[in-house]
Amino acid sequence: QVQLAESGGDFVQPGGSLTLSCAASGFTSDYAVIGWFRQAPGKEREEVSSITWKNNNRVYAGSVKDRFTISVDNAKNTVVLRMSSLKPEDTAVYYCAATKADFNVGSFIFPPRPSDYVYWGQGTQVTVSS
Repeated sequence: QVQLAESGGDFVQPGGSLTLSCAASGFTSDYAVIGWFRQAPGKEREEVSSITWKNNNRVYAGSVKDRFTISVDNAKNTVVLRMSSLKPEDTAVYYCAATKADFNVGSFIFPPRPSDYVYWGQGTQVTVSS
């Protein structure tokens, strides 16, 4: 059974930093893609960043580029999102999501469509405020 568990959300002042982790259990695959999404109250879900499990191909939303860094810790089966220079508009619940394990078998699609993500975590709250 695949489970994704986010952690690291917190309250931080503008300009501060946070590191979010997404621990994947029951799931190991060189062909999957992991994404981080966020949803603020009253707003639609936004894809923040995604990474291929094996080759570390990365993509970022324009709103977080140069401030957020996504990486895979293969030893811990974890995807990490390091966030710096945080702004109040970064306030949201952050979710990690994963495609099926065989998503990129036989072809390469990156980034996936949001509908390609089939496993989701419960989310972790990030609040940026003075």
